[in-house]
Amino acid sequence: MRVCFDTQGGGTANPNEDWVAGSPTLAIVLDGLSTAGLSTGCRHGVPWYVANLGGHLLAALADLDRPLTEGLADALERVAAIHPECDLSDPGTPSATVAILRHKYGVLEHLVLADSPIVLDGPEGYTVISDLRVDDVLPELRAEVESHQTHTSGHREALQRLVLAQRQVRNTPEGYWVAASRPEAAQHALTGTTPLRGIRSAAVMSDGVSRLVTEYGMATWADVFATLQAGGPRELIETVRKTEATDPTGIRWPRYKSGDDATVAYCQW
Repeated sequence: MRVCFDTQGGGTANPNEDWVAGSPTLAIVLDGLSTAGLSTGCRHGVPWYVANLGGHLLAALADLDRPLTEGLADALERVAAIHPECDLSDPGTPSATVAILRHKYGVLEHLVLADSPIVLDGPEGYTVISDLRVDDVLPELRAEVESHQTHTSGHREALQRLVLAQRQVRNTPEGYWVAASRPEAAQHALTGTTPLRGIRSAAVMSDGVSRLVTEYGMATWADVFATLQAGGPRELIETVRKTEATDPTGIRWPRYKSGDDATVAYCQW
């Protein structure tokens, strides 16, 4: 498996909270959840969290016989163990989405936890693997955020109300699941396998990239893979940025940020 990847922060005011890595058998994308300026109970921050979780995931899943859920649970436990001085029970503790694709003995294994998708380019078209349980939670508060233009006080305050409410249902049966401090979250990930035969390529991405198709409607998956083949991950991210630049305050496409962190790992065989 040949993997090339790129990542770009959503703006200059905040650090990039995405993380990506690739190897001959693995592609991993983590998308750190926004804190919206609220306290987290952790002195380290989201970039630190995703970097450490990603590193432990790479190590845990180097053993091809280890199940993806077991590797994720182990990585979550190990990251929690390296900052016990932080309040890991705080509902705002640093957290992230997880998307993993692993090539194993002629089979592709996948794991997705929250809304970072994996898209497979196969003989019957494009298969999108995504965990959209978050979309079923707190629709009224999400609509309130989207009623405001970005970079306004109304938008900022509505986003904080949404994030506070999401924290109360995060990693609960009534809500949705993400990688945070509890290893059991790994058991709630969506997993599966696909025979490699006939798969031409795959893309593992954060929603900062996939929104070009799913939210903006300015490309198809065929367009996305054509861009990846022609210009690689950087060109695809630049396409997202050019699209967002036509609507900087979120009037045409209401959203949480004018530009989100954007990450994609492009896998070929």
